[in-house]
Amino acid sequence: MSSRDAQDADGRPLVVVVGGGFAGMAAVKALKRAPVRVILVDRRNHHVFQPLLYQVATAMLPPETIAAPIRELVRKQQNTTVAMADVIGIDPQGRRIIACVPERGETAVTYDYLVLATGVGQSYFGHDEFAPFAPGLKSLVDAQAIRSKLLRAYETAETQEAPSKHQDMLTMVLVGAGPTGAELAGAIAEMSRVTLRTDFRRIDPAVTRVILLEGGPRILPTFSEALSRKAHDRLAGMGVEIRTGAQVEHVDDKGVIVAGQRIATRTVLWTAGVRPSPAGTWLGATTDRAGRVSVQPDLSVPGRPEVVGDTAHLEQDGRPLPGVAQVAMQQGHYVARLIAGRVAGQPAPPRFRYFDKGNMAVIGKNFAIVEAGKLRLSGFPAWVMWAAIHSLYLPQHRGEAVRRWVRAYLRGRLGSRLILDTP
Repeated sequence: MSSRDAQDADGRPLVVVVGGGFAGMAAVKALKRAPVRVILVDRRNHHVFQPLLYQVATAMLPPETIAAPIRELVRKQQNTTVAMADVIGIDPQGRRIIACVPERGETAVTYDYLVLATGVGQSYFGHDEFAPFAPGLKSLVDAQAIRSKLLRAYETAETQEAPSKHQDMLTMVLVGAGPTGAELAGAIAEMSRVTLRTDFRRIDPAVTRVILLEGGPRILPTFSEALSRKAHDRLAGMGVEIRTGAQVEHVDDKGVIVAGQRIATRTVLWTAGVRPSPAGTWLGATTDRAGRVSVQPDLSVPGRPEVVGDTAHLEQDGRPLPGVAQVAMQQGHYVARLIAGRVAGQPAPPRFRYFDKGNMAVIGKNFAIVEAGKLRLSGFPAWVMWAAIHSLYLPQHRGEAVRRWVRAYLRGRLGSRLILDTP
């Protein structure tokens, strides 16, 4: 990794971007022509299109279809260096990040500007003891682990002598009915009833129980009630059991306990809640209850104008901005514009304002819901819109993703049903 030495070589300010997700990549690309040097630091060597992780988890797409090496994405950007390292702390007084580099150990990188785009992790709402039994879906590693967990459940059930022992193996419980939970539930239901229907001889995958638990009064609460109801009816028609107002009290290797009643299952997937990175702790900054840094209207940290980012709490029209990809990308573009303007001695841009392009969720084959402004759309037209927009935003391999979607649509078969890890 480079430090102040690289910046001093030609006098250009050094911008360190921590995180190669939506915000980080947007910031880096927007700094392509700025008179700065950029170091992009991420613990992984790839950028992931997270909205499609559930399709990797349910064998619809192979991992490489929704991910791309970060170096490949910035290969033509001469002012950018990529460093695969894990940031473990920040020294704001010394303007340094502390990172752990594989095979090397800790190192420090001094910055002129710092963009914190560290994203979020899985939140278990104070019950981290659930994590070993209920994996989340935030990375390619998570998606592949869930895929193996799902497929292994069928393989294990196939070897059981007594049919009565099948039920807990063929019961899949998802905790949280936001977009990830609803989309994943629909994909699992479709996989069990269509894709796997002829793969086994001693079990019938179609008897799989998919149970979607939601603590609130309805699924997909960020959508209108009408669209939420349509998605609810669609999932129910696919055989998904939906339980709202369901607070999970306990999770272990034998299932979950909801309202004092146990649901026996070997497969629990956690699709509820996110937690921010420890950036606020690193900076010693003021945070909200969730741990997000309370930032200024220009996304800078109070008292630290050289530190900007999307790991932030910012309210707009009286409500905090959601932690979704759209917000992250727009914030990434904004902070790049802010830094480029400061370096060039230009006036500061207006305060950041998020433009909501709408929400989408896909529920199985042929069906999606779309909400954008006054537009409310559901069914096949919404599904076509969803597929078109998502293919445009894939980092690469767009044609391959579309071909696989078309093949799966026409044949009802998936091509990535490999269990790659050991039990």
